[in-house]
Amino acid sequence: MNHMLHALGALVLAASTATTVYAADTPAQAAARKALTDLVPQARIDAIEAAPMPGFQQIIVGSQLVYVSDDGKYILQGKLFDTATQSDLTGKRLAVEVKKKLDGVPAARRIVFAPAGKPQYRITVFTDIDCGYCRKLHSQIAEYNKRGIEVDYLFFPRSGAGTESWDKAVSVWCAKDRKATFTAAKGGKTPPLLKCDNPIADDFALGGQVGVDGTPAIYTDEGVKIGGYLDPDQMLARLKAAGKGGLATR
Repeated sequence: MNHMLHALGALVLAASTATTVYAADTPAQAAARKALTDLVPQARIDAIEAAPMPGFQQIIVGSQLVYVSDDGKYILQGKLFDTATQSDLTGKRLAVEVKKKLDGVPAARRIVFAPAGKPQYRITVFTDIDCGYCRKLHSQIAEYNKRGIEVDYLFFPRSGAGTESWDKAVSVWCAKDRKATFTAAKGGKTPPLLKCDNPIADDFALGGQVGVDGTPAIYTDEGVKIGGYLDPDQMLARLKAAGKGGLATR
């Protein structure tokens, strides 16, 4: 029991900033909800619905998904695969939720590096000014753009609020020329200390909601988490292989 509670405890952290509004539950949904909240009272459920496998509900809490039997007796945590299509059903469902959250971020809250022509792909990158692989990625930004990839940055200073990396993110955001200051900071130049209204805390909270556990954390326009650093050719190949791959309308 203690091991199970430890595993489910991550749900509390994943959903600590979530806001939930429920419609009326079916009996199966009510039983599943009660089973989960009895074990993790602080869990804030984003969605509850019938799972692809009969007899179970799937419950989304932040960046996590668990399966609960319709009678509330059993809880499963892990990936659900369709053997016929060889597809990850858990990942697909979570991507839908991630896409909703990322689509809610307006362009004005992003630092965007786009190709000269119409982009073929868009990725959202949660970045830390001082992260080594984040800097490596940005040093190749022109090559990503040449391959038709638009890179939209959000901030995720891993060390948290009140730290040097956080202050650098704020200073970049408050700079007159954000993109130039961002690029200089990625090259190792400490930006002048500036203060202004900024979205760093919102970006950081969003990262927690969509499952950022390191930087760079890269997501496709369809909400699929690619993972960490990939060079421009690897990134293009991964985007092509990611199903729709192409640019969705935001």
